Amino acid sequence: MATVLHDLHVSMAEAAVNRHLERRAAHLLTDPAFTAWAHTFATVIGDRPFLARRLREWTLLRAVALDEPWAAEELTTASDWFQRTATVVLVVTSHEVLSLLAERGRTRRVRNAASRRLQDLDQRQSDTIHKS
Repeated sequence: MATVLHDLHVSMAEAAVNRHLERRAAHLLTDPAFTAWAHTFATVIGDRPFLARRLREWTLLRAVALDEPWAAEELTTASDWFQRTATVVLVVTSHEVLSLLAERGRTRRVRNAASRRLQDLDQRQSDTIHKS
C-alpha cells in the first residue's frame, strides 16, 4: 500500500488504496484481527485525510456492530457513506444506533433506511417471540 500511495497520480493511488481498505475492513469487521490491521493501515496511510477518515469510520462501524462504546455525535457527524452503510450492514442491530440515525441521520435516505431496519428488527423479534 505504501508503494501505491507514492504514485504520481495521487487520486488514483488513493482510490486504489481505498478499494483495498473497503474490502479488507469489511472482511475483518467483527474479527479480533481488525484492531491490529487498522493500526498498521493507519501507519501506512499517514496523514491522508480521506483515507484516515474512512478508516476511522470503519472503526466506528466495528464498535457499533460489536456493541462497543460510541458517542452519538460520532454517528451524527459521520459521513453520508458511514450513515448509509450503518443502516444496511446486517451486523448493525443496535436499536439505539438505528433510532438515532432514523431521527438525526444526515439525509432522508439514511433516516428512511434506518426506520426500515428498525421495523425489520422489531418484526423479527416479534416473530421469534410468537414462535416460542
